[in-house]
Amino acid sequence: MSILRCISRRVSILRSLLALTFIASAAAQAETFVFTAIPDQDESHLQERFGKVAAYLNEQLGVEVSYIPVKSYAAAITAFRNNQVQLAWFGGLSGVQARRLVPGSEALAQGFEDQLFKTYFIANKSAGITPGESLPAAIKGKTFTFGSKGSTSGRLMPEFYLRQQFGSGPEEIFSRVGFSGDHSRTIAQVQSGAYQVGAVNYSVWESELEEGKVDPTKVQVIWTTPTYPDYQWSIRGDVDERFGDGFKAKVRDALLNMNKPELLASFPRQSFVPASNDDYAPIEATAKAIGLLDE
Repeated sequence: MSILRCISRRVSILRSLLALTFIASAAAQAETFVFTAIPDQDESHLQERFGKVAAYLNEQLGVEVSYIPVKSYAAAITAFRNNQVQLAWFGGLSGVQARRLVPGSEALAQGFEDQLFKTYFIANKSAGITPGESLPAAIKGKTFTFGSKGSTSGRLMPEFYLRQQFGSGPEEIFSRVGFSGDHSRTIAQVQSGAYQVGAVNYSVWESELEEGKVDPTKVQVIWTTPTYPDYQWSIRGDVDERFGDGFKAKVRDALLNMNKPELLASFPRQSFVPASNDDYAPIEATAKAIGLLDE
């Protein structure tokens, strides 16, 4: 009888262990893969764009995928650092900042256009600034707004070219300097005359111009910067440990194969191409040069 009891006990323990293993495995399979994006446009654009992306990734990756919005560029970086999100659509600078905080994280893919991105300097027509092939000297003394403080196209690169042109910081160049928070607001503030001049992501400008949100009788492009690398999808380095071997490669493939016209149009991008951390070395160097990143 004691032998039977012993066998029964062992069988019971084995069953319990198998049950726990099954539960742990099911929990791992049910874990949600979460991503976010820098809030570079108004919220309605972001929800439309990334709701579609979540549905697409859910279908491609075989796990539950969720998009969570954030209120600022800094909040996107913090969520990535704290593992509240595992993937993020960053700008050039915010991607560099985030990857520096999470060892092993990688830039996976960028839009075709992001290889050669650019910033438009725009001005209210009442400011009387003539567009030119170089940054017009007439912007000096005007009021000026950047986008977000952490934006590549709305802050980092325009500040770099302002310093290069005038040999001093924005506060010495302009009578008043602001930060709108995103590119849509930059356009609105310059168009309304709240600021005379601003710096904006060319893609958002072209998109809003096409949608009729830009009034060319009130606001115009006065200068276009040289090109630089910008937006990209970055992923944490520990996703394979959390979601299984090869998961990072699956995410990369899914992003590079995201070719449905309605998905691409919402960015807007013509396609997604491979990216690496090395692609953003010029952004990191520029940020260090103007004091936005430590050495």
